[in-house]
Amino acid sequence: MYSLTVRDHIMIAHSFRGEIFGPAQRVHGATYLIDATFQRTELDADGLVVDIGLASDTLRAVLAEFNFRNLDDEPAFAGRNTTTEFMARVVFDRLAAAIRDGRLGEGGRGLERLKVTLHESHIAWASYEGAL
Repeated sequence: MYSLTVRDHIMIAHSFRGEIFGPAQRVHGATYLIDATFQRTELDADGLVVDIGLASDTLRAVLAEFNFRNLDDEPAFAGRNTTTEFMARVVFDRLAAAIRDGRLGEGGRGLERLKVTLHESHIAWASYEGAL
């Protein structure tokens, strides 16, 4: 399986509900480093997994929806704890939709899998991976 990974980051604010979260129940900030890994069994006719520029631009556009926002104020997340794991799935779903919509060009049509990893810190991260 071939893979290509692009990286970007976002800065958000949020809070969590539930005693398990301790002081993170209060509003706090987070800077996530996000890796999106695109995978396919065979390279395309140009020898690529996917166009790296389109992949970077698409990831940046998806992340722009969250950057410098308080996720507690986003209607789509009402009643949800926007944990690192949860947000990995959200970014995955939105990137997968962009791929289906053709935003990664013709080369994006041959992608088979996607993995999104949100790095919460240099020692902790969460991922969501699935077939496209």
